[in-house]
Amino acid sequence: MPCMDDLTVVIQAGGESKRMGTPKALVSFCGLPLICRSLKRLGLVADEIIITSNDPDSLKFICTDVHSDRVKVYRDVFDARGALNGLYTALYYAKCPFVAVVACDMVFPSAPLLVAERDALIAQSADAAVPRTSHGFEPFHAVYRRETCLPIIKAAIDRGESRANSWYDEVKVIEFTPDMVLAADDRGGAFINVNTPTELAAIEARILAGEMTKISDDQ
Repeated sequence: MPCMDDLTVVIQAGGESKRMGTPKALVSFCGLPLICRSLKRLGLVADEIIITSNDPDSLKFICTDVHSDRVKVYRDVFDARGALNGLYTALYYAKCPFVAVVACDMVFPSAPLLVAERDALIAQSADAAVPRTSHGFEPFHAVYRRETCLPIIKAAIDRGESRANSWYDEVKVIEFTPDMVLAADDRGGAFINVNTPTELAAIEARILAGEMTKISDDQ
């Protein structure tokens, strides 16, 4: 997988984690904190790697243990938490023209899919490439054009919007269909996330039992 100098990967670790009972980023999954798992799967695809968190001090160990020369940890721009605020924070700190935003509770994030989304943005001169499943958009496994999206997201926040996709009708969005997602990475499972200890334990048990070998491959 090539390392792209025009792409920033932002891993969001700022959720409230109410149902998990502890910060998701630090929860152990198959022997690694979830945040380290995200870095392992995505850390080689971009020159700039950012982690956003409302408690950056708890993640200082990341900068000494994993990709220490390229990982930056930033506090959320806004005190108020929310999906749109988190998306703004990701684009605000990024330096590259294209920004991949991934939530740390997605246990099988896909580097090939992010690359395909970035390529589609360039090829179609679009502003956002966002997977869409039967459950709707997946704004936190998507790639955004920073220059056009950042001011529009800020305007949406200023008028009181909170949903991560509330501004999509103001830009050119490429909707990645399930077929497009599988064409980019046929392992599948990129949007599986964990919200509770029970969910996390169930997926971990399936991996350890050999039931998800392909999907859990970190290559």
